This record gives sequence, C-alpha cells and structure tokens, in this order.
Amino acid sequence: MIDKNALYYGDNLEVLRQYVKDESVDLIYLDPPFKSDQDYNVLFAERNGTQSAAQVKAFKDTWRWDQEAALAYQQVVEAGGPVSGAMQAFRKFLGENDMLAYLAMMAPRLVELRRVLKPTGSIYLHCDPTASHFLKLLMDSVFGVKNFRSEIIWKRSASHGGATNYHAIHDTILYYAVDRDEVFWNPSYQRYDDEYVRTHYRRKDESGHRYQLVVAHGKGPGPPRKFGDRRIAPPKGRHWMEQETIDRWMAEGRIVFTRTGMPRYKRYLDDTEGQPVTGVWTDIPPINSQAKERLGYPTQKPEALLERIMKASSSEGDLVLDPFCGCGTTVAVAQRLKRRWIGIDITHLAVTLMKYRLENAFDEEIKREFDVIGEPVSISGAMELARHNPYQFQWWALGLVGARPVEEKKGADKGIDGRLYFHDEGKGADTKQIIISVKSGHVSVSHIRDLRGVMDREEAEIGVLITMRCPTKSMSEEAAGAGFYYSPGWDKHYPRIQVLTVDDLMGGKGIDYPPSKHTNVTFKRAPKAKKQRSDDNAKLFG
Repeated sequence: MIDKNALYYGDNLEVLRQYVKDESVDLIYLDPPFKSDQDYNVLFAERNGTQSAAQVKAFKDTWRWDQEAALAYQQVVEAGGPVSGAMQAFRKFLGENDMLAYLAMMAPRLVELRRVLKPTGSIYLHCDPTASHFLKLLMDSVFGVKNFRSEIIWKRSASHGGATNYHAIHDTILYYAVDRDEVFWNPSYQRYDDEYVRTHYRRKDESGHRYQLVVAHGKGPGPPRKFGDRRIAPPKGRHWMEQETIDRWMAEGRIVFTRTGMPRYKRYLDDTEGQPVTGVWTDIPPINSQAKERLGYPTQKPEALLERIMKASSSEGDLVLDPFCGCGTTVAVAQRLKRRWIGIDITHLAVTLMKYRLENAFDEEIKREFDVIGEPVSISGAMELARHNPYQFQWWALGLVGARPVEEKKGADKGIDGRLYFHDEGKGADTKQIIISVKSGHVSVSHIRDLRGVMDREEAEIGVLITMRCPTKSMSEEAAGAGFYYSPGWDKHYPRIQVLTVDDLMGGKGIDYPPSKHTNVTFKRAPKAKKQRSDDNAKLFG
C-alpha cells in the first residue's frame, strides 16, 4: 500500500519501472495520445470566462519511424513472447511507418502496466478509431485474448461533418482484466430514459409512485404457495418466490391478481437500481464550452466517464493509476471517490495543471495528501532540467508562481515566457496582467531594460524576471527605477519590476502582487468537489 498519493513528472515507462511495484494497482485508465497526425494545444481560459489566445504545445501527437522508434521496436521484439510476435506481424503488415512507431511506443508501456496490476485488476485503454483496431491486437498479446472483457463505445459528440462519409462521433475504450476469473466487478446501472419509464412504468399508486406488474415466478419447477387464503400452483416448469416474501408482499398490498387469478407483484421504479450499463455509452455527454468542469484542456474527459469506470472496477481505498494523466481528471475523480492514486505525465505544464486543479477542488489542505516526484528539489536539479530541456524548465519555473506559459513557437513570445492575470478592483473591472521572463543562463542589466520595454508595449502592470543567478547591483537599481504599481482595490504599492531567483522560488517566495487567492484569474478554477456517498448500496432512484 502506498503511503501517499503521487504525481510523477517524467516518461511513464521509466516511472513505472522505477517506482511502481509488481501487482500493486487495482485499476488503470489510460488515454494515450492517438496516432492522428495532429498537434494538441492546451487552450487556457481565464477564470472570468474570457477565452485566451495563448496556446501551449503540451505534447506532439505525431509519431515518426526514426532511430528512437526502431530501437523501441527492437527491444520489444528481442524480449520474446506474444508481444514480440505481434510487433513482428505489425511490421510485416504495416511496414516501417508512423503507425508502427506509435505501436512500438505503446508496447513496452502496456507490458509494464500488466506487471503492476493485481490479479483482480482491470485496465481501460481509451482510444479513437484511428488506432483502436491495432491497439486491440496489441492488448490481446499483452493480456491474453481470454482476458478481453469488453469494447466500450462512448458517444463523445453529436452528429457533425460533411456528407461524404459516416460521421465519427465515438471513442473506443478497450477493457481488459489480468484474470477474467478473478477480476473485481461491481455491476453498474444507469437511469431509465423517459420513454422507457413512460411505457414500462405506466401505473401509479395512491401516492403517485410509478410501478409495473411483473410475474411472480421464475424458471424451474416448484411447489404451490399460499397467497392469503389461496393456494396456487405455479405454471408448469416455473416456481414461485419464497413464501416469506409472498407473505410480506401480500401484507404490503404489492400482490395483484389478474383476471385469470394468477398473482403478479408491483415492481416500483423507486426500488430499481436502473438499467444495467451496456457497452454502448450514450448517456455521458462530452465537456461542452459552458461546462463548469471544463478547464480548457483539449483531450479533457468528463468526470462522469471516469466515475463510472472507477465504481465498476474498484472500491474505496483501491489504487488507481493513470500513466498519461494530462489535466488530471483521473486523479481528481479518484480523490473524490476515496481511492488512492498515481498520476504520471511527461510535461511540467501538465503536473502544474494537476496540482492547481486538486487545490481548487479540495482546498490547499490536499497538498498534504500527495507528493510530486520528479520535479527539481535543489538548485543543481533545476540547472540539470534547464540544461536537458529548457522548455520544461520554463514551464516548471512558471508553475512555481502560478503563471501560464505563452505559445512555444520560436520567436513568438516577443520577450514574454509567461503571463499571470489578476483582478484587483472587483468583478467587472479590467483584467490586469503580469508578464514574466525566465532566464536559466547569464543575466545582465540589459534583461531588465528589455523587460521594461516589453511591459510598456504590453501595458502590463508588473514585470518579473526569473533567473537562476542572483541579480547584479546594476540590475537591482534598474528594477527599482521602474517604480511601483498602485492597486486601488488593496490600497497598496507593488514593485513594477521584480527579480526572483530559482532559489527564492524554491524557498517559497513568490511574486509580490495583490493576494493571489482573491485576485488571480490566470487559470480557470476547477469546481469544488462534492462529497461522495459510499459505493455500497447506492441507488439511482429514491
């Protein structure tokens, strides 16, 4: 059992191998980037509801057959077994192309996910029709054909598109068990639709409760039973319910006799759990533009989708894992449903979004309930990140001050690496901004002058330079010469140009501006999580 929930920054293959024990996870949900030949951008919306033009390339969903892909393929093949055979068949059928590169990336990860699942565990792989048929064969090779449980079709949008083909409006979720004979399963139900209720529960009692009349016998022969002062034999080859149940229902007035004298009982709508969930899910809508839970992440899935999966394939206290965590829907739902959780993502931007989402939904006390692993914890670690991946260093540093990165395109930032928006004059007032520049190398007074020029051009209230190195005396003097921003809402002055070192940030120091808790509108705030009832005996009606 893990001591704490955990967010991991890094390649999920390495994280799984290094940190997650064999047979320790109860449920895995993954929504990996699809082979759809497009770039996904994170679109941020401010908390005030306005749409931002800023886009950040969170991951590139294009896979190329190159040396890295060839090496991944070779390692999978040399490991032997059914997965090796499947990959060789893919290569023979597909050739050395982008789809093979995608499958070569997925294969070792699925093998690791199989390793960490308990014998009673389940895995749900969410994909679109572009690669679902190849992933199905790959999953068969990893988990075994006999452990395939279901292909779930989720209707993710209404009809759209042109008239030249059938409209693609669904995703596929491949559901497998480690061992279908041992897998944990909790039956799921959904509400009857209005038409079903109208046609099947037409009757109402004196109190207005809907019911239908149902035969009181089942398959298999049985003896006669007493219904009040009548003794009635069941139809040939059928049997009545137990006498104790008959007596109770007679006393409650739930037994009704037909014109032929045969008993039926009243099945109330309020007593039913609903309709058993099938493999076609049309009752969970996608996240629309007005949804409260919408955070602006393009691949964000509705919480209701994850809730259904978790309630069906896990219990309170079980461990849930999402190796492609994105904006954190899986971990947020797991937290609300009292599951333990592990989330992994390869960008610091995603980890920042997840932390922010959890704090919004569950208050800042949630920080005590999870660890973030893989982020720099020292100056040397920050320097190594900056050397290895400057963009990841930039996103990490901006995350420390609650800022949003700007678009990644080279030269497009115009001297701005991040922005932070705030309202300090009440609702309806103008949105004000802080612009941020992040430097991991040498800095000089010229960087302060450049920042001051960008502030004037952008009409920003405050400018911040985040640097690895301490500012020189001339830099501090130049920053001081920019003067102060006066906040009318808080009746306080704040330095217009501020220089923060990475050491400052790691020590807990932040940007000096009107209190973030009350004024920051940089990211859309996740809604507060509602308290969840226990899974046991939960009814949909009543």
